[in-house]
Amino acid sequence: MEEEYEYDPDIWKSGDNISKEENENFLKFRNIFLPCIYLLVFCFGLVGNGLVLAVYIFCQKTKSLTDQFLLNLPIADFLFICTLPFWVYTILHEWIFGEVMCRVVLGMYTLNFYTSMLFLTCITIDRFVAVVQATKTHNYQAQRMTVGKIIYIIIWVVSFLVAIPQFMYAKVTKNDNHICQYEAASISTVVLSSQMTIGFFLPLVTMIICYSVIVKTLIHARGFQKHKSLKIIFLVVTVFIVTQLPFNLLKLIRTTSWEYDTEPGFLYALVITEAIAYLRVCLNPLLYAFVGVKFRKNFWKLMKALKCPHAAEKISQLQSSNDTSKSFSASNTQASSMYQL
Repeated sequence: MEEEYEYDPDIWKSGDNISKEENENFLKFRNIFLPCIYLLVFCFGLVGNGLVLAVYIFCQKTKSLTDQFLLNLPIADFLFICTLPFWVYTILHEWIFGEVMCRVVLGMYTLNFYTSMLFLTCITIDRFVAVVQATKTHNYQAQRMTVGKIIYIIIWVVSFLVAIPQFMYAKVTKNDNHICQYEAASISTVVLSSQMTIGFFLPLVTMIICYSVIVKTLIHARGFQKHKSLKIIFLVVTVFIVTQLPFNLLKLIRTTSWEYDTEPGFLYALVITEAIAYLRVCLNPLLYAFVGVKFRKNFWKLMKALKCPHAAEKISQLQSSNDTSKSFSASNTQASSMYQL
């Protein structure tokens, strides 16, 4: 019996509309393209998120609620990054790691997706309060920190509960090779659409509303810092939507009876959008940490401790830049509080 799809982490199923030649070409493309992307994401994601965690642990105390949420993002990304070598080996050979690891590895992308989205939403709400209700934020800082600790525990629990179908229905099957995949028709359109509504669309609507009010507030503020704040806002929201929405929508379409879901173009689109979605874990350190002056300063402090020869010069430059920004923020504390992450 001809084996059309050896590897099924989330999207592969038998393609009746693909000829033998098209299937072979598709497998060749996938078996070269995806391992390269997985290794790229693994290497850069491991280094980038490792540096973020190192800076937060050794140099930067989590003084604000946003810092607490930011610290959880690389932790979630690390859990996902560690699954990528399993898929590289599986694409090149077969699944040899057992059913327990199959469940864990298959469910980890979903867990990472929802934890990241919910933490981003909490960061958005925290920035909304910091900008729109700046005075109240200062007066209730201690209470907000306590509530924040409770919130990020709830986020991890909720994300795990939402991702339970991906953990439950994973199974190792034997065709010509052992395959780690979901049981046929186990993840229904209703389940996946419910997950997307709870874990993506509702948080997205919340982010859009909050950022709209934030942008309106900053536009009416004075000072240079607001322009940098607006850039960061649009960058964070745009990158997450661009990288995650196409892949998850195609997965949702694939659970339906849409007649074109096994066409070659659709399958190639699944592979490419999956690669784009996974690249997000490499971008997170840049989006949520390295754009911040405070983080960059602490990063170079870490480099100085590791005897980096240029660290002292960089710290001096950042300190000078920070002093300049403070002169602008004197007349606009709201805008500067958005930027100094």
